[in-house]
Amino acid sequence: MCSKASAHEVLMAFSQEIPPYIIETSNSGIEIDIISAALAYKGHTLKPLYFPLGRVPIAFRQNQVDAAMGDMGVHLKDGFYANPAVIYDNIFITLKSRNITINKPSDLDSLHVASFQGAEKRYPDWLNNVVKENRFFGVSDQLKQVELLQLGRFDVVLCDRYIFKYFVNKIELMKELEISDVDEHNFITVDPMNYRPVFRDKQIRDDFNLGLRYLKESGEFQKIYDKYLAS
Repeated sequence: MCSKASAHEVLMAFSQEIPPYIIETSNSGIEIDIISAALAYKGHTLKPLYFPLGRVPIAFRQNQVDAAMGDMGVHLKDGFYANPAVIYDNIFITLKSRNITINKPSDLDSLHVASFQGAEKRYPDWLNNVVKENRFFGVSDQLKQVELLQLGRFDVVLCDRYIFKYFVNKIELMKELEISDVDEHNFITVDPMNYRPVFRDKQIRDDFNLGLRYLKESGEFQKIYDKYLAS
């Protein structure tokens, strides 16, 4: 571990509330816990600051923070990029009883899609026609996505697989809605490089990478995921 003299408080920009990855009210969640634990391996302390998603790289460029959780596609030339910590895996989800197959954009023809906001800009090849024909519904409350699918109001949900699982678990705990089995449809190849933390200090970046490797090798990394996703 580092001596106290070389340990730092790391002010880091994160997106606002995205359970189970980011839970602002308690400074917790998969993403927060993993980054905090990786920094703590060498004695550093994480202090998260929350911004609208698009402002995360801006906060770094304007020297408001020491680090940022991702660059949102804006290369931060003054930063030192770390190894990917948490990777968002967006998929299409349908009710198993519907027997829907999604292998290509035209498979969405005539289907109504409820999605996280902004997906239409990220995946235009898949969603342009859906948007054009008013079959796309952007949802800020991702619990609502699960409900809309389960109630049959929409044919398809576009969501990160772990966010969906997290909210399914919440609904099951509330016992207000019977949950039907679903099919998951992968439609993109996830690029881990899109989810790299960026640090202003090279040594802290190196310390973070060491801590992240330790978390994965020791099994602590998976334990953090399991803590939030256990049924």
